[in-house]
Amino acid sequence: MRVVLAPMEGVLDHLMRDLLTKIGGYDLCITEFVRVVDQLISDRAFFRYCPELKNANAYGCTTEAGTPVRVQLLGQNPECMADNAAKVIELGSHGVDINFGCPSKMVNNNRGGAILLKDPENLYQIVSAIKKSVPEGAIVSAKIRLGFEDKSLAIENAQAVESAGAHELTVHARTKVEGYRPPAHWQWIAKIKQSINIPVIANGDIFNYSDAQQCRETSGCKDIMVGRGALMLPNLAQVIKQIAPVLPWDEVQKLLLDYSRCETYGDKSKYYPNRIKQWLKYLKLQYFEADALFQEIRTLKTAQAIINKL
Repeated sequence: MRVVLAPMEGVLDHLMRDLLTKIGGYDLCITEFVRVVDQLISDRAFFRYCPELKNANAYGCTTEAGTPVRVQLLGQNPECMADNAAKVIELGSHGVDINFGCPSKMVNNNRGGAILLKDPENLYQIVSAIKKSVPEGAIVSAKIRLGFEDKSLAIENAQAVESAGAHELTVHARTKVEGYRPPAHWQWIAKIKQSINIPVIANGDIFNYSDAQQCRETSGCKDIMVGRGALMLPNLAQVIKQIAPVLPWDEVQKLLLDYSRCETYGDKSKYYPNRIKQWLKYLKLQYFEADALFQEIRTLKTAQAIINKL
């Protein structure tokens, strides 16, 4: 079984990837999506989303803990997506992932993410162009939802991705319109898995060991992807694999302090307070102590003031 760390825009960035993979249990990380419009993206921009590329070697880029990192691209133009996919492979990414699932209204209004699930042929053209542009052996993967407004094209979309040459497919078990509202429809992932021959990774509402087991049984998938659950329970991958118990709160507190020591974008005094408060909102769903801590720091505006409380 593989446990993959999901991309979450503005949340699961390289700092969080580094922190969580040092805990252990994750087999692969997918970056936040890099938006592709109509031109080749600069090295500098790719390094901003995926600093791990700076240290890529013959085995590709990894977090400090050695977990492979795969860059995710989002866009609608097959040729431009293909050019950027070739570049990111050249820079050292462990394959390239294609985002066909982002539910953001802004992204969808610009013909990116989940809106493309209305057009299986466009999915095929994008994946096919990327597959042809990258070296043989480079992994091409994609992530979809069950559809945009409904699930009527779920299987056709998955088959389009497979027939275009993708090596694996991640399925978030909701439509765009369903957003993140429970439940996740794992049974639909099973239907998709039965309709294609490439590996399928199940995603959606996996927050603990029991969820993971039920998801795997219902979907028929061996591998799973976690996102929000990893923020709620930092050692979720270890718990799912039964190699460690739930991390106690005092260890989580140490992680919060470790996060404060990370190199950040620009001014830590602005970056850290926003991110730590955001993380505590997830943690309080698993740890009651996180809610009490959030109440103590929610009005604090500087990194040092928050660190003093921790």
